[in-house]
Amino acid sequence: MTQKQAVAAELAPSGVLRVAMNYGNPVLAQRGANEQSPKGVSADLAHSVAQELGLSVQFRGYDAAQAVVEAVYRDEWDLAFLAIDPKRAEKIRFSEAYVHIEGTYLVREESAFQTVDQLDRPGLCIAVGKGAAYDLFLSRHLKHADLVRATTSADAIDLFVEEELDAAAGVRQPLERYASSRSGLRVLPDSFTVIRQAMAVPSEHTLAHAWVEAFIARQKKEGMVAQFLADSGQASVTVPE
Repeated sequence: MTQKQAVAAELAPSGVLRVAMNYGNPVLAQRGANEQSPKGVSADLAHSVAQELGLSVQFRGYDAAQAVVEAVYRDEWDLAFLAIDPKRAEKIRFSEAYVHIEGTYLVREESAFQTVDQLDRPGLCIAVGKGAAYDLFLSRHLKHADLVRATTSADAIDLFVEEELDAAAGVRQPLERYASSRSGLRVLPDSFTVIRQAMAVPSEHTLAHAWVEAFIARQKKEGMVAQFLADSGQASVTVPE
């Protein structure tokens, strides 16, 4: 048995690679005409993995990162695309980051907030998507402001608007698109964290994890990650070295 055959047997013993798509992050994944035709860098990387390992692909869609994390405990996927976070490491192994995205705030145009640090004050309420990478980060680092959790990142923006909260936390690009489509909103110029997005496998798959690490490093070096991002209209996103 070759190394690739051993990886394929461990990762997807049925011959079908079950891939979790997190549609809560539109920078990385976008819905297609049906569940088996998603778009974005996540889908392109998944197809590349399957092709190299001689596997077929079955995509499974989720509305938020937290739903993807919960699904691994039910053995629903073999490969996923998630932000690296220590709280998730109990059941998930991550590759090195293939994308860096900024976590920042959406605020009202007339608000006095100019930097992210100004949002960490007593009495302020910030909407977040429950279990998203920036929710986990802010839960550890905010000292004064309160987090108000919605089911998904998109719901968090709606919550901010409808409940007149002080800010909505999220990924820069979707927040900027939302602000540009509405009057009276803006996105702060700085960020509270850089979110490191990675490929993920269930923690018991040690052989597959080592292979995925090497795969991602090669895809970045050869320019494929940057190309996949550009193909899906996300050329502004940073690919780390």
